[in-house]
Amino acid sequence: MSEHDFEPVRGLPGDLPRGETLLWQGAPDWWKLAQRAFHLRSVAIYFALLVVWRGAATAVGGASIAQAAQQALWLAIVAAMVLGLLVALAILTARTSVYTITSKRVVLRFGVALPKAINIPFTIIENAALKGYADGSGDLALRLTAPNKIAYLLLWPHARPWKLAQPEPSMRAVANAAEVAKLLGEALKAANGARIATPATDQPAAGTLPAGVLSPV
Repeated sequence: MSEHDFEPVRGLPGDLPRGETLLWQGAPDWWKLAQRAFHLRSVAIYFALLVVWRGAATAVGGASIAQAAQQALWLAIVAAMVLGLLVALAILTARTSVYTITSKRVVLRFGVALPKAINIPFTIIENAALKGYADGSGDLALRLTAPNKIAYLLLWPHARPWKLAQPEPSMRAVANAAEVAKLLGEALKAANGARIATPATDQPAAGTLPAGVLSPV
């Protein structure tokens, strides 16, 4: 049994109010999250270069090949432990995260040690942005209207990278991101169409939500 077994609706802090409908639910892909949020690939490259440098520096210093290999091996073990920890964090984050889109709000439920659910009503979403990838996955970031603000540290890793002054809650590493973006765009327009200005073009740019709702990252 987990702390989420008592949720009245998976991923939501309570039952849906009358008149509100569930449109979509999803979660981050752990492998893509590991690469994009926890920078697994960059860390692996860094340690690989460090292992090679350590072995070469030891050999140049007059040590035998066996001694140089031993020095490099110890560093490789440390690297494997660090990478394993990042993978474990990505898996736990993905397993404990649920993204929900209803007809009136976006809900981010996440937290490994301290679970939390953040409700983001459509009425405070100023704009949304999609960053898509070649594999069809992507990140959906939500820009909130001032003075609404959620602390970056409270959101991370479910936040648009480097947006520290005005953090943007994000649905990270979502599969079929373009389809989710389209659904979110239609829901936002249905709920807030009157206050969202529509640009001249009726055709959204590649990788964006319907015109007037989403901008590319």
